[in-house]
Amino acid sequence: MFQSDLFEATPLALVDDAESGIRYLPDIVPQATAQAWFEQTLANVTWGNQRRLMYEREVDVPRLMAHFSLDAAELPEPLMEAAEQVRSIAGTPFNSVGLNLYRDGNDSVAPHNDKTQGLVQKAPIAILSLGATRRMTIRAKSGKGRTLNVDLHPGSVIVMSYASQFTHNHGIPKMSGVEGPRISLAFRCVDLQRLDTRVKNATKSLVSASNP
Repeated sequence: MFQSDLFEATPLALVDDAESGIRYLPDIVPQATAQAWFEQTLANVTWGNQRRLMYEREVDVPRLMAHFSLDAAELPEPLMEAAEQVRSIAGTPFNSVGLNLYRDGNDSVAPHNDKTQGLVQKAPIAILSLGATRRMTIRAKSGKGRTLNVDLHPGSVIVMSYASQFTHNHGIPKMSGVEGPRISLAFRCVDLQRLDTRVKNATKSLVSASNP
């Protein structure tokens, strides 16, 4: 069954857990605003490409990326406006945003869970979609149950609990017939104290290694 056939203007619970689970919220941002934000983000953000090892050879990551602290003095428009909207919807003080630019249907991200190291425990992750509609797959890591296929329309938000990152994988597969690029804005709560501790520990290790 094609999941997005069920998605009207009502939030839909996809996965239940002891926290907020995984919820799809359509039409959070009006279409005209979503289109304006898409055009601004595409033009104003400096996009970077990364490479990774796959089968013992280095390949391009099949999408472009960027990342910003929401505490930065100068954020490209419309990131702060979008952050305030998503903060209000999720009831969460997000302080970080990671962006992905899927240039066409060939760009993708394999099934994965978000890395929780450095994140505030129990704080959700919220992903705002802009541009072309792309499908997200969600599947339990246990392999039980069916794969959920969710069309992420522009202006929609999908909210995933911290707990769901330990139980489910999500991804954006390659897809034919995609009309134009899509941008995702993934808002997270970074635990700055834990991050500082990790940096300090890494620095101590480097100092110890350089002073045998």
